Amino acid sequence: MIITPDLKQNIFYTVYFSITHNVPVFLYGTGIIIFSLLAIRKPKRSLILLLLGCITLLFAFEYQKHILDGLKEQTMNALITVQEHNKVRRIVNIVLVKAIPILLPLGGWILIIVGIYLFRKEKKVKKVV
Repeated sequence: MIITPDLKQNIFYTVYFSITHNVPVFLYGTGIIIFSLLAIRKPKRSLILLLLGCITLLFAFEYQKHILDGLKEQTMNALITVQEHNKVRRIVNIVLVKAIPILLPLGGWILIIVGIYLFRKEKKVKKVV
């Protein structure tokens, strides 16, 4: 089978843009796998917090990229049926479009920072004992 130059280029760009678009997914997924294995081997609060942080960050990424638009539309269609309700529309926009995309990554990074802090604290206690 002969692949033409333009098809080779299109395949390259497809793979390249798929990978670059999903770099955070690969990083958070790797963190989830590593922290899951470490937590299974020896459960610690710090590892569980790091695992939950990675899960939250992965969900935040997917929420913004794939869930937000459909959820917003579905919520609007469910709440506003016959009569227009601008206040409801504004509240839904504030919660789904502004608050959640800020709070999810913020919560994920807070979990990771606290997990790293506890991990370092556990290591210092181990050295002293």
